[in-house]
Formats: sequence, C-alpha cells, structure tokens
Amino acid sequence: MLDAGHTANCVVYTSLIRNFFRHGRKEDGHKIYKEMSSRRCPPDLTLLNTYMDCTFKAGEVEKGRAIFEHIRDCGLSPDTYSYFALIHGLTKAGHARETYKLFYAMKDQGCVLDRRAYNVVLDGFCKAGKVDKAYQLLEEMKAQGHPPTVVTYGTVIDGLAKIDRLDEAYMLFEEAKSLGIVLNVVVYSSLIDGFGKLGRIDEAYLIMEEMMQKGLTPNVYTWNCLMHALVKAQEINETLVCFQSMKEMKCTPNTYTYTILINGCCRVQKYNKAFVFWQEMQKNGLVPNVVTYTTMISGLSKLGNISEASKLFEKFKANSGIPDSVSFNALIEGMSNANRPMDAYKVFEETRIRGCKINAKTCMALLDALNKAECLEQAAIVGAVLKEMAKSQHAARSL
Repeated sequence: MLDAGHTANCVVYTSLIRNFFRHGRKEDGHKIYKEMSSRRCPPDLTLLNTYMDCTFKAGEVEKGRAIFEHIRDCGLSPDTYSYFALIHGLTKAGHARETYKLFYAMKDQGCVLDRRAYNVVLDGFCKAGKVDKAYQLLEEMKAQGHPPTVVTYGTVIDGLAKIDRLDEAYMLFEEAKSLGIVLNVVVYSSLIDGFGKLGRIDEAYLIMEEMMQKGLTPNVYTWNCLMHALVKAQEINETLVCFQSMKEMKCTPNTYTYTILINGCCRVQKYNKAFVFWQEMQKNGLVPNVVTYTTMISGLSKLGNISEASKLFEKFKANSGIPDSVSFNALIEGMSNANRPMDAYKVFEETRIRGCKINAKTCMALLDALNKAECLEQAAIVGAVLKEMAKSQHAARSL
C-alpha cells in the first residue's frame, strides 16, 4: 500500500498495533507506532487508547502510564475509555490503590461512565480495600440507569468476603438472585471461601450444595476453598471425602490442592499419608511450590525422619527454590531433637546468612542439643542470639 503511494491513516495503524500485540509481537507493535510518528501521522484518541490497553495487557505497566500522559501531549483529552484502560491495567498489575484518585479525576473531567467502566472501577475499589466506596458506586450505578450484572455483584461480594463481611456479602448474593441475575461459579466460590475462612463450614457446605443444585460444577478453586477450610478446622477425614468427590467429578487437582492435603495430614500427624500425597502429586506431573516443600520438610522433621527432610531441603534448593523461615526452623528443631547438633548448627548459620527469622523455641532446642554434645563454642553463639532476641522482645514490650 505504501509502495503504491497511498498514505496510511490512524485506522490502519490502530489495526496493525492491535493485531501485533494480540499475537504476542509487541516489539512490532511499538515499531509501528514509531513509524507512524516518523511519517507525521498524528495519533487520534482511539489509537492511543488501543495502544495503552495493549501495553498494559502485555505487562508493560510503566509504558501504559506513559501513553496515558502522552494523550494530553498530543493535544487530546482522555475519555471514559482512556480511564477505563488505565484503571483496569493498573488494577491487574496490583496498583488498585490508584483507582480512587483516577475515578475522581475522571468525574472532574466530565466523563460519563458506562456499565463496563463502572465494573472496572468497582473492581479497583474492592481490590484496594475500599469496599464501602464500592457499595456507594453500586448504588450510583443503579441510579444512573445501569443495571448491575453478574460481574458487578460478583466483584462486590468477593470484596466483602475477603474482609470477612460475610453477612453483607450474603445479602447482596440474595439481592442478585431476586433480580433474576444468573450467578456463576466464581460468585459461589467467593462465598464458600469467605464462610470457610471464618470457620462457618456448614454455611460453606450449603452454598456448595445450592450451587450444584443450580447445575453448576465446582471448579478446582471451589474445591480448594472448601478443603482449606476443613483443614483449618482439623476435619481431615472430611477433607479426604471432598478430595475423593472432586476426583469423581473429573475435576483435576492442582499444586495448591495437594499442598492443602499435605498440610492437613501433617497437622493431625498423619505424616505417612502426607508422603503418599507428595508422591501422587509428582506422579501427576505437578511441581511442588515453597509451601508444599515447607510443609513436607516440617512434617518429616517432626516425624523424626531427618534424613528424608534433609534430602528434600537440598532438592528444593537445587531446583532454585528459596526456603522460608518455617522450613529452616523445622529442620533445625528436627535435627536438634534427633541428636544431630552440628548438622542443625550448619542450618542455623545458613538461616542467619539468608536473613530468615529464627524462633526462640528453635534456638532453645539447638542450644540444649549443643550443650549435651559439649559443642561449647557453637552453644555460646546460639546463646548470644537467644539473649539478643530476649532483649528485642523486652524493648518492644516496653514501647
């Protein structure tokens, strides 16, 4: 087209940018924008909004911000879609706290929100913990003639559930149903998760039952929420029943599912059962995460199987894993109790080098083991650390 002497306009450039980004070719998308500038084709607002949205979706948060600011440099004013793309992009990138300021800047500029924009702003408010503001916005949305959708209700219900305001979340849930809104698995899962975390297991079960009666199939997140709640309540047998039901319903467990099961078994000292799940998980091609490793290392250490715990600890590090304080403390305590004081001391030193917190209980177990083995030099160092911890705790209490 260019070789034939035709001039590309903003519509052509917008299409090219959008499609390059859509197919994962962001560098070509950026190149097209630069080429457009070099050919002295001024961008319009649609092009800049599209370009900004594309960069956010490609994970280029700062670039997205810069394009938003560039809109004014081009002599244009951001519209509703500009703010929509900016708020949506920042919220997805974990910068939801900026939503509040941007929302009012948008209002001051006279932008009129449509239903899609309201949903994005609501999501930002909820993720920023401003659930009361989200509530107000929900009422404003209704007053402006934009009936809330399942996404709207789902967002606010999830926001309320995450800050333990379950009774309000349930009222909204009932309101949505009374308006004839067909609720989805995501909304039901939010309530199951919320009730479960508060230990209101019976209510979580009732929500799950209602969901299935509506013909909805629980997904892996739903099952994980329920099983996590059961483990927290130390209802391990009920957790195993849920796991079996999950498999019977052809829902494939993920890494988090097995982590919950392993943690549950370790909590009630069923370490052998935990090891079975550990093996099953890897047989299914799932990669354990830091929580899974930590739980298993802690469980094996408490069982007194220090050899396996140590192997697992080394394997985790060899796989580029970064152990946390829990796994370090569990291993030190386990080795100390198994009369392996010098091995425990080596792990103690590594823990300090990595800057991980050592518990007083762990130090006491190690100190006792070192004194029994007459490793006086090492015992003196651990004793000094213990004294420093006591001083810090005393100072904190005094404040």
